[in-house]
Amino acid sequence: MKHGRAEVLHLLLSHADGRRPFLEQGLPAEAAGRAPEPERVPGRADVPWLEAPEALPDDLPAQRWGVIAPEGREGDAMRQAVAPLIQHRAGEQGAEVRLYRAPANLDALGAVKWRKTQYRIESEPEAERPKYLLILGDLHQVSIELQHVLAHGAYVGRLHISRPSGEPDLEGYTAYANKVRAFETDTAASEAPDVLLFAADDGSNATRWGRELLVEPCQKLVEQRWMPKRPGLRLQVLSHEQARLEQLLRAAATARAGVMLSVSHGLGLPTPAEASVEEQRARQGALDLGGGQVLAREQLRDTPFLPGGMWFSLACFSAATPPRSMFHPWLAQLAQQKVYESPLDAVLQCLPRPDARPFVTALPQAALSNPRGPLAIIGHSDLAWMFSFSEGEAVLQSRASRIASVLEVLSKGSRAGVALDTLMRVYRDANDDLAADAHVRRQAELDGAPDPVDPREHAYRWMLRNDLRGYILLGDPAARLSFRSATA
Repeated sequence: MKHGRAEVLHLLLSHADGRRPFLEQGLPAEAAGRAPEPERVPGRADVPWLEAPEALPDDLPAQRWGVIAPEGREGDAMRQAVAPLIQHRAGEQGAEVRLYRAPANLDALGAVKWRKTQYRIESEPEAERPKYLLILGDLHQVSIELQHVLAHGAYVGRLHISRPSGEPDLEGYTAYANKVRAFETDTAASEAPDVLLFAADDGSNATRWGRELLVEPCQKLVEQRWMPKRPGLRLQVLSHEQARLEQLLRAAATARAGVMLSVSHGLGLPTPAEASVEEQRARQGALDLGGGQVLAREQLRDTPFLPGGMWFSLACFSAATPPRSMFHPWLAQLAQQKVYESPLDAVLQCLPRPDARPFVTALPQAALSNPRGPLAIIGHSDLAWMFSFSEGEAVLQSRASRIASVLEVLSKGSRAGVALDTLMRVYRDANDDLAADAHVRRQAELDGAPDPVDPREHAYRWMLRNDLRGYILLGDPAARLSFRSATA
């Protein structure tokens, strides 16, 4: 599928006040050519490995399940709060659950060292090392760098529920644990899931491309390939005049074992000039649905919303706000050089200031702690662009299959971590492409030859790699939809 000329980089981030995109006109595609070289990941942390390569990914007794908790009393309390889920997984895999402790604020190098010395220790048989890992705690307690490092070879999710003060909400942890156990042992499960596709209708180019390049191709895939093979499957598409808060809440409330894709801007809250740290933590990453309507944590605390389902939320900060954006050096350089007439300084201010801590977004926290909410959410932990579902310069081409594959794996009853890994394979391919660029460039330099790498193609690969890297899983990576055809 090809679309018209679009030599523009679109960002899915909108102002919390005013509800207009930060980069309403986008950035010229040539701006990507100013991107720096990718940082080298220490210890080849981006190389995948499998503990039990001969076992099926969804086979929990073979792959095993473990928990990573923060050090100290808070970690103890979190582990105790999810005891119902730990007991459920122990029974499912027929073995005790392995518990790990992680120090706070590990950087990439520290994360690689922790993986080597704590997770992949020589004295532990590989068959007993869990491939499914549930991290407990916020990003300042167990770093997102550790989550990224472990995700290249394990199925990793994170659970954090907090109070408005930022302190852990242990009752919310327990509510989530009970919800997963209840849905996975439900004897009245449906025969097939519902599929919900939502694209915000806010009049922006970014969401227009999201609808045309992602939602509409996904709709065709479901109608032409999925539904003929699965007659019980139901599809709802909410876009244009249906893409409003009331319609979304109604559709999500009645979904049966639903799989939902939403495309929208995420709210960005510049700080410190316009908002307190507490306000940013409460509102950043909420979904701008257009027309002044926002889907925030308040709507999802008690309202049925995708009960027992799975949600892929494509928007800036829809999962978390990191301590440091992968795009920060590039955007800071463009802002300093004042090459383009775009409010790049305001975008940079949406990231935590040096004295503030990174955080999991409040909206998915509310959804996960809601007993009638989803079991897992795949969202973005950085600035979200269009590269995950499109490619091309003058003519945009849809690559909806990257995300559609995630939805399909979920809809068939596979575990959430397995579904995210289908997208991470594309990330690893992009990472390998960048490594190949660096290799041929070094060789050309040694040979005294011209640079053989096309700078624009290299820049697009850099954008793709970093855009995909931002996707993380919130919730138990072993969670799965409950319907009869998945467990038969």
